[in-house]
Amino acid sequence: MNAAAPVRRGDLPAALTALANRFGDSLSTAKAVRDQHGKDVSWHEALAPDAVVFARSPADVQDAVRICAGHGVPVIPYGVGTSLEGHISAPFGGVTIDLSGMDRILRVGAEDLDVTVEPGVTREALNEYLRDTGLFFPIDPGANASLGGMTATRASGTNAVRYGTMAQNVLALEVVLADGSLIHTGTRARKSSAGYDLTHLFVGSEGTLGIVTAVTLRLYGIPEEIAAAVCTFDTLEGAVRTTIETIQLGLPLARIELLDEVAVRGVNLHSGLGLPEKPTLCMEFHGSKAGVAEQTQTFADLAHANGGGDFAWATRVEERNALWRARHQALFAAKGLRPGCEAFITDVCVPISRMAEAILATQADIAASGLTAPILGHVGDGNFHVIFLLDPEDAGELARVKEVNGRMVDRALDMGGTSTGEHGVGLGKKDYVLREHGAGAVGVMAAVKAALDPGNIMNPGKVFDRP
Repeated sequence: MNAAAPVRRGDLPAALTALANRFGDSLSTAKAVRDQHGKDVSWHEALAPDAVVFARSPADVQDAVRICAGHGVPVIPYGVGTSLEGHISAPFGGVTIDLSGMDRILRVGAEDLDVTVEPGVTREALNEYLRDTGLFFPIDPGANASLGGMTATRASGTNAVRYGTMAQNVLALEVVLADGSLIHTGTRARKSSAGYDLTHLFVGSEGTLGIVTAVTLRLYGIPEEIAAAVCTFDTLEGAVRTTIETIQLGLPLARIELLDEVAVRGVNLHSGLGLPEKPTLCMEFHGSKAGVAEQTQTFADLAHANGGGDFAWATRVEERNALWRARHQALFAAKGLRPGCEAFITDVCVPISRMAEAILATQADIAASGLTAPILGHVGDGNFHVIFLLDPEDAGELARVKEVNGRMVDRALDMGGTSTGEHGVGLGKKDYVLREHGAGAVGVMAAVKAALDPGNIMNPGKVFDRP
């Protein structure tokens, strides 16, 4: 039993016996396996499940859920463990269902620009499979996350400014419910007015309503021309102002990413880019040759008017990959600024007109608190991240981090924003859900949860505490 968890509900021994009879060697109670499945890549405490089932098919998931439901034992879905808000931890113990072995690409509809995959397929594996078709899947949260996990957390990433988030790119789902039944939501049609939008009820539900066993996704044609660039600025405000003007002008950038000077220092140390240690925008333009040329010139004019310097261009595939690899490794780069530290990573999202104010206020708060915390983000849609670097043994430092994080979230909510633009709620942002949505809306969420999961076995303790 987890030391911090309340008394477990249900009959765990009976559930484990039934699972062992059904799954044999595909069930593990080994401590190392359980520990691995109770900790994501965030600062949140490791809370291990009591057992792990390695599923290979929807039937496996159904049987595991039925057994756990029959004995009142919690169920936690697991993709590849890249979440950031404690989504995969097991605060009440229970059984983790590992979906990484469900990694088949079931169908590619090249003419219809869609694909159906099992939940364990990662975004990199899908794009590698699609490489010779002229198509790609654009949602790119940085980590090589599983597409089931990305669906469950309504993931976003560097390409969201042009291609949207998982919310805009999931067409249909296959889901196992809390009683073990299997349902299908949505179709391959690009729009529908038929009934409740159950697909998007499950997108972002973080495993609290059901377990995704197949996802149908939108695909896109690989652009004729792709050009990436880096531009440094004299001030962070100039970089953010350029972003705001770019979006308001309707310039169709594919990516526009911000790194403050602290983040640039970490990336330089980790990836050897040699960038000036100033606020920096990394961007990418997609389109025809003429369209990309026009976009880049317009952006350059905006940047120069806001204190931006010359552009460093990356047009070759290898150069672009190196740039975005460095950006995606910003979390590990940040840790290099303070060896031995723990990373407390958080995010908010605000209307773009308030973004400069939000980021500058957060940066000032970090400095006043004496903390080391790079700021970076997908600023094209108002989403930014802070990576607080802290000594896990220093309770006072953790308290200061939580205070700054709390003020950042409160500020975002006051601006009409959200407590999390893409990380999800999990355990880490639960305290803000009521303030963000209000008692009425949270009551509706609780009613939906109670209707679909009356035994409260599906990833309990996440998103909000059910009455």
